[in-house]
Amino acid sequence: MNALTVVAIVVVLAIIAAVAWFVYRRQQTERLRREFGPEYDRAVRDYGDERRAQAALADREKRVAALDLHDLTPSERDHFRDEWRAVQAQFVDDPTNAVEQADRLIRDVMAKRGYPVADFDRRAADLSVDYPSIVENYRTAHAIALRNQRGQASTEDLRHAMVSDRALFDELLGATPTESTRNTEARNERTA
Repeated sequence: MNALTVVAIVVVLAIIAAVAWFVYRRQQTERLRREFGPEYDRAVRDYGDERRAQAALADREKRVAALDLHDLTPSERDHFRDEWRAVQAQFVDDPTNAVEQADRLIRDVMAKRGYPVADFDRRAADLSVDYPSIVENYRTAHAIALRNQRGQASTEDLRHAMVSDRALFDELLGATPTESTRNTEARNERTA
């Protein structure tokens, strides 16, 4: 083989590698965009760069895949539903406290299912892996709860927080074993 042939082979291999890398990145982008939905766009805004956002979302997937997440037992589910009903009933007389209790109840359900709950941003990031279309509700409710602590939330704001929390609560509580298995399998496929 002469030098020209070797150079041609190297150039062709470099082009093939570049095309393969481009196709891989495009598929990764499409997968993340499809699986995270609006959370993908939020991450790009937050990180200011698509590659950094994609890396952060992929890290979330790996972190959540390593968690020992599980469904609630029927009795645990009933217990939490009863607690939610009490919190919801409390809203009529004491909306401020009801919103605080709703936030606590969501943390309790998350903890029981196996999510780490120490930090709000981490909770929201972890939830975004399996509940990307509803995690924004959680962020909204949390922001209202913080405004409420400063005395800056109206009753309508508090009602909105309860509705937002309820959507996430129902999702966290209502996973059937089939849905949970599907979520776990999808999470494992993403990280494989």
